Amino acid sequence: MATLTGKTAFVTGGARGIGAAIVRRLAREGAAVAFTYQSSAAGANALAAEVEAAGGRALALQADAADAAALTRAIDGAARQFGKLDILVNNAGVLRLGSVETLSLEDFDETLAVNVRAVFVAARAALPHMGEGGRIINIGSTNAERMPFPGGSAYAMSKSALLGLVQGMARDLGPRGITVNNIQPGPTNTDMNPEAGDFGAALHSLMALQRHATPDEIAGMVAYVAGPEAGFVTGASLMIDGGFSA
Repeated sequence: MATLTGKTAFVTGGARGIGAAIVRRLAREGAAVAFTYQSSAAGANALAAEVEAAGGRALALQADAADAAALTRAIDGAARQFGKLDILVNNAGVLRLGSVETLSLEDFDETLAVNVRAVFVAARAALPHMGEGGRIINIGSTNAERMPFPGGSAYAMSKSALLGLVQGMARDLGPRGITVNNIQPGPTNTDMNPEAGDFGAALHSLMALQRHATPDEIAGMVAYVAGPEAGFVTGASLMIDGGFSA
């Protein structure tokens, strides 16, 4: 039985990778899903068409997560089309690697704008359209709690920031019956971090389960947190990392 029938969802960065898997899974669970893309219009439209062909409802919207006005317009537009928003998934993210000595200030600022500020912006934009039982779900990273190699300080910092943000937002929104949680994936087989890439074997050596996750596995945890069985889960950062942080 579909667990999200009658629900509406908004996913940032939903055109590919983990985001696309989340869009497909939420749609399969019965939700109408709007999602943003930055530049891959063909892929985004193909994903929306795939969802529609399977009997679901999907809406692809161009918006740069770092652009607060564009992101807010996209969320407002989705809410107008669907009539409400029940689920917000903050998935859009960037990975800029470099040591403290070499990482540019531009890359540092972009990391904060997309990985942290956009989460806050999207939540503020979604809340006027969200009622009791709403879900805000952030896609964080296991690197919030373990960064075992050099060059990832800014990225790890941005994902660590979500731990505090989700705890505070959970307190703010608990009286409204809205839950707020982080999902923290470990290495996941996407274009950003392919299992067959240069770092795959090194990452596996740090893990209890020596493989990458599939995007569908991450989407499965998102679907659980978005669903009715997770109504008492809030303020949590839930690890799904194959033992990377164990």
